[in-house]
Amino acid sequence: MVSSEQVQTDSSPAPTEAESFSIEVKQLTKRYGPMVAIDEVSFQVKRGEVVGFLGPNGAGKSTTLRIICGLMTATSGEAYVCGHSVARDPDKVKNVIGYMPEQNPLPEDMRVQEYLTLRGRLKNLSGHRLKSRVEAAMEMCDLSRKARKKLIGTLSKGFRQRVGLADALLAEPEVVVLDEPTIGLDPHQIRTVRELITRLQGKMTIILSSHILSEIEMCCDKVIIINQGQVVASGYPSDLRKEYFPSHEFILEAQTTTDASALESAFKAAGHEVTITAMSRPEQGAYQSFRLSTETHLSDQVPEAWVAILREATGGNIRRLESIQLSLEDIFLAATRRTWNETQETPAPAAG
Repeated sequence: MVSSEQVQTDSSPAPTEAESFSIEVKQLTKRYGPMVAIDEVSFQVKRGEVVGFLGPNGAGKSTTLRIICGLMTATSGEAYVCGHSVARDPDKVKNVIGYMPEQNPLPEDMRVQEYLTLRGRLKNLSGHRLKSRVEAAMEMCDLSRKARKKLIGTLSKGFRQRVGLADALLAEPEVVVLDEPTIGLDPHQIRTVRELITRLQGKMTIILSSHILSEIEMCCDKVIIINQGQVVASGYPSDLRKEYFPSHEFILEAQTTTDASALESAFKAAGHEVTITAMSRPEQGAYQSFRLSTETHLSDQVPEAWVAILREATGGNIRRLESIQLSLEDIFLAATRRTWNETQETPAPAAG
């Protein structure tokens, strides 16, 4: 008979919850004298996730990312990268993280391949691995054909950003931190960066800040929104939509003289709780717009029962009936607006 102790000894230990996170930030605070840049910021990023780190200018994004990368010390709190303490094991953190700052300081008098080779040596790469990683990073960032031997000082903004990305990816880090990687790029260059991030999804953990919310929504698994130095929202966009916009809304355009209250009554008679507000009041015979809102959980498809109710109530002259698609920008504005409102409502503490 095998004892429970023997079974526990012979089997490999199950991974702890902490081991499933690439980044853990716990009550991170940074003060500059009386000014608080970030205030008890806490969040977690799972291995292989691509996370968008969002916030208005001055919200504390870059400060938080610099602390995570070990480039700045926190006043209090803790940050861990792949289980290593940023404060106590900075060398171990540097071995598993790649960082591209918002203002990427590149030497203008070095050629791209020369610079990446130097950076590789600084990241403890050597020999065949150094050469292969430089080639792979240049190929990945589309630098091999057009920019390999060019002086960095002669490159466009887009190619400079690619050099910074190649540097961050050079040593195949487990975690990549990108601070505004698409700043100053044209739409084509932005798409190139987005496609690169998408290809890396699942292979490494990526946390990136950006003001281009549509790009974040297309390439990120989840988002963290920071405002006034505090995390105000965190999660998958679909979950945040439900949190900030619990009602589901649709647009109706119909050629009808029926008003909003009559339409509401038609829905209520059929057993549906729908609130309707008139969006426009055109002249006789023109199409009128309505906004339909319900707190019942629905898919983005218009329920068939609604179509029948509205056809009967409006006389069948429906031109448009579709779900209102809420974007990440809507979530961002709602989350930050809530924080500003709470700040205005709360009296400021007395100085002392």
